[in-house]
Amino acid sequence: MIALSLAEIAAVVGGQTYDIPDPAVQVTGPVVRDSREVEPGSLFVAFAGEHVDGHDFAEAVVAAGAVAVLASRPVGVPAIVVADVQAALGALARHVVERLGATLVALTGSAGKTSTKDLIAQVLRSKAPTVFTPGSFNNEIGLPLTALSATEDTRFLVLEMGARGIGHISYLTNLTPPRIGLVLNVGTAHIGEFGGREQIAQAKGELVESLPSAEAGGVAVLNADDPLVRAMASRTKARVILFGESGEADVRAENVRLTDAGQPAFRLHTPSGCSDVTMRLYGEHHVSNALAAAAVAHELGMSADEIALALSEAGTLSRWRMEVTERPDGVTVVNDAYNANPESMRAALRALAAMGQGRRTWAVLGQMAELGDEALAEHDAVGRLAVRLNVSKLVAVGGREASWLQLGAYNEGSWGEESVHVSDAQAAVDLLRSELRPGDVVLVKASRSVGLERVAQALLDGGAEGEVAAR
Repeated sequence: MIALSLAEIAAVVGGQTYDIPDPAVQVTGPVVRDSREVEPGSLFVAFAGEHVDGHDFAEAVVAAGAVAVLASRPVGVPAIVVADVQAALGALARHVVERLGATLVALTGSAGKTSTKDLIAQVLRSKAPTVFTPGSFNNEIGLPLTALSATEDTRFLVLEMGARGIGHISYLTNLTPPRIGLVLNVGTAHIGEFGGREQIAQAKGELVESLPSAEAGGVAVLNADDPLVRAMASRTKARVILFGESGEADVRAENVRLTDAGQPAFRLHTPSGCSDVTMRLYGEHHVSNALAAAAVAHELGMSADEIALALSEAGTLSRWRMEVTERPDGVTVVNDAYNANPESMRAALRALAAMGQGRRTWAVLGQMAELGDEALAEHDAVGRLAVRLNVSKLVAVGGREASWLQLGAYNEGSWGEESVHVSDAQAAVDLLRSELRPGDVVLVKASRSVGLERVAQALLDGGAEGEVAAR
């Protein structure tokens, strides 16, 4: 964080200081909520959770070097006490980003947010110091913590914004007002909570509504290939730039193809020129993500050649998102188990099919959560798609929703041993260890709550032995 004194912070958040001998002492380290991340000069944010109360760690974090604690009650060590710790954290983030003068880029969408955020960050940091959301740290706590990690030399701040209801993104944009806002897509992730795709579009569009006018430099980057996103142009005062494979897109891809390894390649077209891209990531779905990143980079002054080079060099930054690892015996494990929704599940299956040309392919899939009334139809459709893509074997892992995956495959014509339903991660690992052979490609994917990353890790760590680690 930029250096601020405890007195300044208390004034910004409307707090009272307790047990602080010298209010002029500065916070020079990171702002953290995890006591294990405390460094000398840190500010520790004490949240009272359902199972753990951060206030209980106050003495320990100060002993470890924290300058003070942002708390909701006095804790016997230097503290700034506020009525609402979350609101105070947000107010501090707003103050810091206003002081920074960095360009804020915010993005949202139903699928691909984290992968696209990682691409944008890698492209922009090839140009200037860039801070970006770690993993999926995209909520009302993670977002301000990310913003507070920026320093005086930060030029670009790239923030992923998630939403589980109307008003969530408006809240986040109020904490960290973006100049450039990117909407990737409107799909069915969390549709059970929102109630429908129109409601999801309403929530995602809050991002472009928050942008400054075109005259003030606001830019809305919208997906030309998604009608619900493209329609958001009418909801913003900002200048609109379109990306996609549509001929009407300002930033578009031509001659899209996959290499023999399943990595996308294409000709990138921007308003400032054209250049060829061959990505290190896997799956054709990354073309849209790359175009979104290219549109943002173009708006920030990068040439087509600079963008293409950075995209071609970009890798995977966040865990369990199409992580591709080849074992010594030639089995390839694709760990995409961080999360799943119908759109990302279809993209991952198509990537598996592309990677598996001439090889046996395994799709180890689990529940897609929060689909509400659409759950049966969506799981059935994914099972059917696995068959249509000629996946060699579908392993559906878990309870009712997994049985729907297997039933969809069966009804599409996957009989005999082409699909199977197993009870849990350990059963999946036991099956795979007994049947995998050199050259096979294994995709592992489900919603985060299922914990199928344990299957991928067991296949990589244990070879033919061992058990799935407990969560």
